[in-house]
Amino acid sequence: MHSPTPAPHARIAARVTVGLLGSTFAVAPAAAQDMTVGVEIPRLSVAEYHRPYLAAWIEDGSGKAVADVAVWYDTDLRGGEGRKWLSDIRTWWRKSGRSLNLPVSGLSGPTRAPGRHAIKVPARATRALSAGNYVLRVEAAREVGGRELVSIPFRWGGGRVARSAEGSKELGTVTLTINP
Repeated sequence: MHSPTPAPHARIAARVTVGLLGSTFAVAPAAAQDMTVGVEIPRLSVAEYHRPYLAAWIEDGSGKAVADVAVWYDTDLRGGEGRKWLSDIRTWWRKSGRSLNLPVSGLSGPTRAPGRHAIKVPARATRALSAGNYVLRVEAAREVGGRELVSIPFRWGGGRVARSAEGSKELGTVTLTINP
C-alpha cells in the first residue's frame, strides 16, 4: 500500500518542530561553563629539590572555601603516608583540606615536575557555584623549600574569563580560563 503524501502545511510544521528541537539542544550546552586552571611549576636551582605539594580551590566573596579543584601530593607512599604532609599547604588545609577524606577521585593526584600543567576543573566543583564573585586560590608547599599562595578573583556566570597571576618562587604563572 502506498502512503499518502502529507499536505504542504504538515511538511512545514514537521520542519519547524525539528528546527525548534534542534535549537533547544544546541542552546542547552552553552549554559554550562568550562573552567581550566593552568599552573606553572618553576625549575629551581637548589641543592635539594622536592616536587611541591599543591592545592587549588575556590572561595566565595566571604572567603569561605566552596569547591576544591585539585590536590597534588605524594600518593605513592605506603599506607597513605604522603597525606600527613598536606597540612603544610596551610591556608588550604585550614579552609578545606582537613575535612576532606582523601584521596578524592578526580581531585587527588601525584605531585608534578617543573613545567606547565593544566587542570580541567571537574563539573562537580562548579555545579555548586551560583552567579557571583569568587577567588581561585592555588597554594604550593615544598619540602626543604618555601610555601606560596596565588589568588585570582573572577566572576562566575558571566562571559568568557581569561586571567592570570604570577607567583614569585614556588609557583610561576597561574591562569584561569572560563568558557561559556
